[in-house]
Amino acid sequence: MTKHPTPSIIGIDVSKHSLSIACSDIEVLTLDNQRKPILQWLNSLPPQSCIALEATGIYHRLLMTLAHERGHVLYLLDGFKLSRYRDSIGGRAKTDHSDALLIRRYLLHEQGQLTPWAPPPKGYERLQMLMKRRATLVQARCAILQSLRDVPELKAISKRLNARIKAVELLLEKRMIQCSQEEGCTNDIKRCQDIEGVGPLTALALVNTYRRGHFRNSDAFIAFVGLDVRVSDSGQSRGRRRLSKKGDAEFRRLIYNAAMSARRSSRWQATYQSYIDRGLKSTQALLVLARKLVRIAFSLMKNKTHYQSDFSGFTT
Repeated sequence: MTKHPTPSIIGIDVSKHSLSIACSDIEVLTLDNQRKPILQWLNSLPPQSCIALEATGIYHRLLMTLAHERGHVLYLLDGFKLSRYRDSIGGRAKTDHSDALLIRRYLLHEQGQLTPWAPPPKGYERLQMLMKRRATLVQARCAILQSLRDVPELKAISKRLNARIKAVELLLEKRMIQCSQEEGCTNDIKRCQDIEGVGPLTALALVNTYRRGHFRNSDAFIAFVGLDVRVSDSGQSRGRRRLSKKGDAEFRRLIYNAAMSARRSSRWQATYQSYIDRGLKSTQALLVLARKLVRIAFSLMKNKTHYQSDFSGFTT
């Protein structure tokens, strides 16, 4: 039986239970989001087919892994950009069917501007998961303590609950340190921790994020973590500057806290004050300082050098 050729430009809308696959401008195939049907479909594709899909938490991972193992070129798209793209072409509907067609159209026209997806290094997702679990636990603990603060009769229970949750946090932190040691990240973590304000968790976040991709320079790394500035100017009008806030929000929280700590150090106190003297608000000044810390950490990891607070040079 002759196998019919499948178009090499494919858009996929992913949900928990199913995949909507656009193989042409009008044809949309629906598959169960399960290993067996995905493998059968992938085996019918010509080599190095180009497949684009939108990130959906964890539900896209099976497809991405299986497709990459078979040599297909994958693109993981930003949902915000897709939404703007839908508006720009006058799209009025948002269904699984229309989204699959939209993703294929986006890939067809914008492929030259997109970076193919590559799988993360071993242990990356494990560390990311542990860091997110810890962040969720910290947020929950703070919310509980705030809600019980004005209830005197629950003070003792609140104290015990706080201690229990903190114990779980410590267990997560120990597990993260163990995972980082297993992945051979110890030296880079030590390099980052030498920077003023950067503690063990922030150093771990810096190193794990750096391991995720091959960044051309520190600007690319800054953009990846969402600390790059979005500019909106027109004519004589100078619009408000905002962070893009792409990437991991927990990373930005940690590095912001590191900047708050670094500003009190003798090395960065004058630098921080110079930003304030230029008219920046405290939050803006801290964000500028946070970007500096990230750039320094990037340089240390890229060049395998050791930090010197006087910036007289790096030693290998």
